[in-house]
Amino acid sequence: MTESPTPSTSKCHDDKSDKSEKAVLLQIQDINSQVAQFRDLLINIGQPRDCPELREKIRKLRRSCVEACKGTSQLVLPQVRSAMEVGIPVDSPNLVLLFFVTQLFLRELSKSKNLIRIVPMDMSGYYESRAGPSNIGNVISQILLCKQITPDFNEEELCSIKKDSEEIGALIAELQEFMPQSEADTEKCVALQEAGSRVTRPNGGRKVNRWNAANRSRQASYCRGGFKFLCCTTRTNYI
Repeated sequence: MTESPTPSTSKCHDDKSDKSEKAVLLQIQDINSQVAQFRDLLINIGQPRDCPELREKIRKLRRSCVEACKGTSQLVLPQVRSAMEVGIPVDSPNLVLLFFVTQLFLRELSKSKNLIRIVPMDMSGYYESRAGPSNIGNVISQILLCKQITPDFNEEELCSIKKDSEEIGALIAELQEFMPQSEADTEKCVALQEAGSRVTRPNGGRKVNRWNAANRSRQASYCRGGFKFLCCTTRTNYI
């Protein structure tokens, strides 16, 4: 005969769960801070402050953001999957926050790719005394081909950004499977088209379908107050 959990045991489990949720939230906040810093650094590309050191800092920060997003998802997704398997409705604010932060990061990745392609930087002098991203491969190629190979760091960076974008895109798609329907469809073209189809414009005026005030009041924001720390939600105007 199994023993029912005591109140103290249940309380300890709840405390442990709360600490885990807070730890994940802190990680998401850190990702958001990194994305904001990444965005600010991109603004300097093509400006007087642009230099090889800045490009290297952008590269390192980009890789740090990618690894942070992937690592945090490994903490959030298993909990959500286990809850879904036992039939518990998904109610994870951290999942929603991570979903939108990764979306913001994916946009910045697209901007960085365009900026680096339009404004390339000569990194040969910077990496002259350092090991480049493909240094080992170049040494092997030089031995086999018996000729000097100069790596194209801008091309390698573009390929790296493309790979990171694909990984983050796949992560967003995975997170979206467990998102609340209203939140998951926020930026889909289909959702925008459906919203537009509900608006009719007859001659003589504009008519919009009336909302049920009672239903609207019950449809509270999934993460009301949860996006206060998302400083990246402001619209950028540098590209």
